[in-house]
Amino acid sequence: MADAFSSSSETVIQRVVDVKSKTNTPVDSLEESYQIKETCDFIRDRQCKKVALQFPDELLGDSVAVAVEIERNSEATAYILGDTSYGSCCVDEVAAEHVGADCIVHYGGSCLSPSTRLPLMYVFERRAVDLDKCSSSFRELYPDTQSPVIILYDVNYVHAMNDLFTLLSQDYPNLVVSELVVEGEQCYIHGWIKRQDDIISMSERDGSQVVCQFGRRFSLKSASNIKDYEMFYVGREGTTLTNFMMTWNRCLFSSFDPLTMTGRAESVSINRALMKRYYAIERAKDANVVGILVGTLGVADYLSVIEQLKETIRRAGKKSYMFAMGKLNVPKLANFLEIDIFVLVACPENALLDSSEFYKPVVTPFEMEVACNKKREWSEEYVTDFRHLLPGGRSHVPLAEQQEDDEEPPDVSLITLSLRSHNLLLSEPAEQSCSSSVVLRNQTLTVANSFDLFSVHMNTFLLKNITHIQSLWRGLEQKLGETPVVKAVKGRRGIAIAYEEEGTSLS
Repeated sequence: MADAFSSSSETVIQRVVDVKSKTNTPVDSLEESYQIKETCDFIRDRQCKKVALQFPDELLGDSVAVAVEIERNSEATAYILGDTSYGSCCVDEVAAEHVGADCIVHYGGSCLSPSTRLPLMYVFERRAVDLDKCSSSFRELYPDTQSPVIILYDVNYVHAMNDLFTLLSQDYPNLVVSELVVEGEQCYIHGWIKRQDDIISMSERDGSQVVCQFGRRFSLKSASNIKDYEMFYVGREGTTLTNFMMTWNRCLFSSFDPLTMTGRAESVSINRALMKRYYAIERAKDANVVGILVGTLGVADYLSVIEQLKETIRRAGKKSYMFAMGKLNVPKLANFLEIDIFVLVACPENALLDSSEFYKPVVTPFEMEVACNKKREWSEEYVTDFRHLLPGGRSHVPLAEQQEDDEEPPDVSLITLSLRSHNLLLSEPAEQSCSSSVVLRNQTLTVANSFDLFSVHMNTFLLKNITHIQSLWRGLEQKLGETPVVKAVKGRRGIAIAYEEEGTSLS
């Protein structure tokens, strides 16, 4: 056996470790729970030699057993992706490319955000749901059988939605069940999931309105609006439900928790949540330095929205820095005291980060656009999918044309109650001003806020004192020929508190 310390780096990377299979799911149930046969067909059809298996933390106990079954029934080598770079709901294509994988199999819950690099297959966890109690809760929450209701659900309960619709549709003629759809040619279509581009239903031919968002698709009756419907969600409380409620904030929501088998009308005040987000927008308006947090490397068009954010922030006279640091926490962001506010580029379910414990607020790209884009106004619309903000998206608003001659009057900050000026961007280098009320912030000549007198005077004070200190301090200059030559003399002996020649002693 070779010594580990004498092994080369390549040997360590390529080393194969024998791991005993330990599973939380019975071996007899692995085939049905993880769709082993369909996965192997997906691998063989694409002639993949390496396959990346991405598991969330709660399913890692079954990962080794699933990988063994896949390698046994296919000719591919399986690599388990455990600790994902970002949220486990997103496909971690970067980690898959590190091992040179030819395709990815994503297990568990998913935000269904489009990916473009590698062939992809979703395998949802088949979580149990009591349909009798679910339907009973639905009837209690909606006693009026004519109520227009849309059924939404967590992806892990999609296997039971057709049966639930069968139990309720006879008594509720205006009931609509959403279906799962994905975008792009790279995603393998199977089971309960469909491709958005391939769906042509009778409802579309009849001219009804079709809503397709967050991997869900449902059709509304002609001449109706989504505000006329109520939402019934099947699943546990979490980021998926929060994302739905923030986006369709004009609809009443109810939910059924399959784990506790209880239903309830959602009492969370969406208006209060929206006001908290509006407070974050006001903080973004006051900010001078913005940190762009890269919260995904797999969602399509994430680079495009980053470039758009940079331009939007620059047009608003602010300075931006970009950070890619994986999963966020308070200590990580606390290292950057110069940043006034952060904007997180992530999938819709991870974008609404609760930053109450963070030292600086964390906002979404939509909120940053409301703060910086003069043409975009705060309204009842709330956008969590950043792709809708890009040119061609349903919520895209072009930036206002930059005109240096037009001077806008400063507005008042609703947080500090002080005047807030619109910072100017100079197209050519400006001459150094002798006034201390304007300070150049960076090489792009972004002008600092002239109304922040305390900050300006403090900066001027520090600059003057630093200049004075530099003029007096000379350091260890040699001064050859200037220092007179003297003979060496005997120095003092002892410690600094009591030298021998001082004649003192410690008492």
